[in-house]
Amino acid sequence: MNNLMAAAAFFAGLHLLVSGTRLRDGLVRRLGAKTYMALFSLASAVGLTALIVCYGQVRTPAATVWQGGLGVAAALNFLALLLVVFGVTSRGPTAVGGGSKLGEAGAVSGIHRVSRHPMLWGFALWALTHMLFNPEPVSLVFFGTFLTVAFCGTFSIDAKRARIHGEAWSRYLAQTSNWPFLAIIQGRNQLVLNELGWARPLGCLVLFAALIALHQRLFGLPAI
Repeated sequence: MNNLMAAAAFFAGLHLLVSGTRLRDGLVRRLGAKTYMALFSLASAVGLTALIVCYGQVRTPAATVWQGGLGVAAALNFLALLLVVFGVTSRGPTAVGGGSKLGEAGAVSGIHRVSRHPMLWGFALWALTHMLFNPEPVSLVFFGTFLTVAFCGTFSIDAKRARIHGEAWSRYLAQTSNWPFLAIIQGRNQLVLNELGWARPLGCLVLFAALIALHQRLFGLPAI
């Protein structure tokens, strides 16, 4: 458990105390953007690997006591997968190196009408769902780390973009929201379904079915 806590602290600290902060700005000025990104990516990969390995060493697979809620868990996890896939495949201004898209006509379109950070909200929802259905201490530490990093990361990226892009970011901010669907609810944007298409949702269905089929083999427990 101590190793898991240390790995969680390293991974979370790296993202919460460095990435998106003024410390990051200073490191970029001193090292250069490419060197900083290379070192940060390496440290992040090491931290993530350590977190997964340490969790695997102390985790004891146990069926959830919330058997009646597994359908809800499946629905939430599928929504999380949709957000992650759309976020990964719809490069926007909040992605790494995506600041140049702020001036493009399609910067506010598709999944970015829903949230500026679809991928991070997908990971946050996935982590929260797994915490609710796996409330053992080691699982709470493991998934709680991802939830904290993903949730706080949305605000950290917003702050970083505001410092770098100023007025261009403010205009983008006025049309979008961090919290999913908030800009649409407030009337600052609208959901355009044909911009989302059908290929990615259908692909998510196939991927989700594969994850359900392989969950027992990969993680020692059935998904639902």
